[in-house]
Amino acid sequence: MMRRVLLVGVAAAFWGCEQAPLEVPAAEDVVAAYQYSGRLEAEVSGNVAEVTVVQPGQQLRRGGALWAKVGPYIFLFSKETQGLFERYDGLAAVRVVTKASNGQEIARALLTRDTFNDVTWNRAILAAVKARKDGTRSPGLVEDLVRFGEDHTTFEYSKRYVR
Repeated sequence: MMRRVLLVGVAAAFWGCEQAPLEVPAAEDVVAAYQYSGRLEAEVSGNVAEVTVVQPGQQLRRGGALWAKVGPYIFLFSKETQGLFERYDGLAAVRVVTKASNGQEIARALLTRDTFNDVTWNRAILAAVKARKDGTRSPGLVEDLVRFGEDHTTFEYSKRYVR
């Protein structure tokens, strides 16, 4: 009798504790999250958002391989990406792909949801802000961001732009 009561109790607890479905953003939500004056597109496949950004040619001409590498990290390490992870509990990762104006891929990096805690998010965002703000005058800031990005993401660079 005791076993039957226990089984009924476990079964009731199991059925009564349905978990709400995890939410992922629509592509439009991802595009709307980022503040970018250039061309930015997004798509969501399963629980991964992929953001595609056209990187200005002048950056690549002036900054060479270093600026080709840094493109994805500027977007990944941002309040916008952090906000997407906070708003959408089903979003497992964000991938940023940078392309040249002719459509050729320059670089890509994938950041998973559990990579950063509050402290490391702040560090990542600060590194990206410094690189954006002062990277032209101090290329070491861009190098620091690239190194940080390579340590915390899965990345790939086009051999055409990065040798």
